[in-house]
Formats: sequence, structure tokens, C-alpha cells
Amino acid sequence: MNYDPYAALEFFKAAGKPTEFGEGDKIFNESEKHIPVLRRNKMYLLTKGEVGLMAGKKSLAVVKPGEIFGELAVLSQAPRTASAVARTSCTVISLDEGQFQAALRRKPAFALMLMGILIRRLRETIAQVKLPGRKKSDAWKEASVFDTKQLNQLVEGLSDERTAYYPAGKVILAEGQKGVRMYTVLEGRVAISIGGQVVERLGPGGVFGEAALVESSTRLANAMAETDCELLPVTRQAFLALVKLSPQFADAMLTSLSERLRFLTARLTQAA
Repeated sequence: MNYDPYAALEFFKAAGKPTEFGEGDKIFNESEKHIPVLRRNKMYLLTKGEVGLMAGKKSLAVVKPGEIFGELAVLSQAPRTASAVARTSCTVISLDEGQFQAALRRKPAFALMLMGILIRRLRETIAQVKLPGRKKSDAWKEASVFDTKQLNQLVEGLSDERTAYYPAGKVILAEGQKGVRMYTVLEGRVAISIGGQVVERLGPGGVFGEAALVESSTRLANAMAETDCELLPVTRQAFLALVKLSPQFADAMLTSLSERLRFLTARLTQAA
């Protein structure tokens, strides 16, 4: 789904209010942590002016009106990886975690647009991780998107879908393939690799292959059954319906994508 600044504005206005910042004001700090009640992490939509994103003294990007920034801290509830400073007088609309959830309940389809932003950043990050001559890393993460209750609800909701079985060592997805389904792990363990290196291992409740469904594009990584696996395939039609009808499903998918992006970005920094 293409990014639509008007749709973003309507989403943020559903639960947030505009805030003004003067030139040079710091909107948030690098390594800023979530502090319950006293200070909540927020994501932002810039409606006027310019905002600079900085890591230390290094300029990372300039945010223009209509663009979203700071979303990873809300979606993954982890420390900031950059600072945001107003380059000019500017206006933003912010959403903390509670407000984001409220807006998502009102406009769940917006999650698809936000997923598209995260996936484009994933593609850019993966391209850098795979650059020739870059130092390799053995780091990987273990991930689970759905807990037992959510997984059972997903299986029940997709009862018409046949489960798929893959023996240990079988390739499930190959990087560069056209994607027509995503998969949820019901039993077993799946290894996700990029450029021949494992970056993620998924047990029951883990999902993979969703990026190709959001963009109708090619696979970002390889997936192989590390053990005998039972998987629940999810078609693009079912995936889009789940995102639009279930804010809980949409939020879980956004959290999964944001954590992958954060992990790969950290890996890229460490291997530099």
C-alpha cells in the first residue's frame, strides 16, 4: 500500500492533538527509555516545518511535512536509536501507546500503510547488511508474535486453510521468490536467514513471509525447517482481511516488523 499523507493525518487526528516546537527544540532523545506513567514513548506525524534525526552528532535523515517518525519506540517499546530536533519551527501530532491503540481500533486499515513503511526500511537495511566486505555477525534473535491464546484464535478463524507440513531441512521460502502466502508456525522450529546467515528462529506463534503480502513483492529472506514443522498458511486475501478487521492482529504484526527492523539495524551498526 502506497503511503498517503492525508490518511496518516486522519489516523493521528483520531486520537492525538497538535503540539508546537520552536527551532532547535529537542522532541526526543537518543537512548530515551520508556517510563510508565511519568513519560510515555510517542510516535509523531510532522504537519509543518522540518525535523532532523541524529545519532550522536551524525545526521541520519530530515523529516518533511506529512512524514511519520519515532514509531519504533511505540511499536517495540524499546529505547530510542536517534534524537529528533526541530530544524525549524514545526507542528507535530503525537500518539503514545494508548492513543495509538485507540486510533488503530478506529482505523485498523492504517496498519497496512505503516507496515509498508517498516518493510521498505527493512529492505534498505537488509541491502546494507549484505554489502560485500561487511563484517559478518553470528547474532540472531528468537521471535514469537502470537501467544497460545492468540494462536488458537488465529487457527480457529482460518479453519478453512489447510496446514502444511515440512520435514527438517526442507526449504520453505527462498529469497527473491514471489510471495503469495505468509506462514504461522504451529509446531516445530523455522530458521530465517539472509545472505546465508541465520538472523531469526521461530517457534510456535512465530510468523514469516508477511512482507511480501503487504507489498505484493519478492521474499526478503530464506526460511528453512530446522525441525519437522506444522505451519498455517495465510493467503494475502485473508491477511488483508485480518489486518483491517482485527486491531490486535494488526498490532502484533506491526510489533513483529518493528522488532525485526530494530534488530537488523543494531546488527548493521555492530558489524560496521
